[in-house]
Amino acid sequence: MALKDLTRKVYDKTLDLASRPNALMWLFAIAFIESSFFPIPPDIMIIPMVLACQKDAYKIAGTATIASVLGGCLGYAIGVFGYEVIAKPLLEFYGYMESFHEFENSYHKYGAWIVFIAGVTPIPYKLITIASGIVRLDFIIFTIASILARGLRFYIIAWLLKRYGEPMKTFIEKNLNLLSIIFVILLIGGFYIIKYL
Repeated sequence: MALKDLTRKVYDKTLDLASRPNALMWLFAIAFIESSFFPIPPDIMIIPMVLACQKDAYKIAGTATIASVLGGCLGYAIGVFGYEVIAKPLLEFYGYMESFHEFENSYHKYGAWIVFIAGVTPIPYKLITIASGIVRLDFIIFTIASILARGLRFYIIAWLLKRYGEPMKTFIEKNLNLLSIIFVILLIGGFYIIKYL
């Protein structure tokens, strides 16, 4: 099966799931695990869910925000309580041990900004949640930065899709393959930024 056909099939299936009664439950689960160890961001579900049911746009964004912040707290706990058993192997798996040690010293000074930037951009948020736990970034600062960042990201997506729903849906469907490539590039770029900057 060609990548083009596979992308279309996944998109159509996600649109179908997004309109089902249990879609919010699946979104909650994906947003939760993405913040601590799962590689696929919840945006991939938020977009078709809002397109399928624009009146629930902010409910969808709120669900993703709450689940993502709670998942981030799990990532923080992994860093605090499971560094040797879980966090260290995860950081090594993603190739981030060396770069983690390089910025560890300045983490407390800029920790809130690091969490915020990772929460809004394609930089892998899960790595920042774990790193925050490892260096024991103030948990209240971590939580506030996470709420602001994830809320901003998901509510902006929801607002744009609610406001420009049909044109956005047409644009996505027309340019699905290009958008998939851009998404992968941004995801890889986020990992690259963490590793080399």
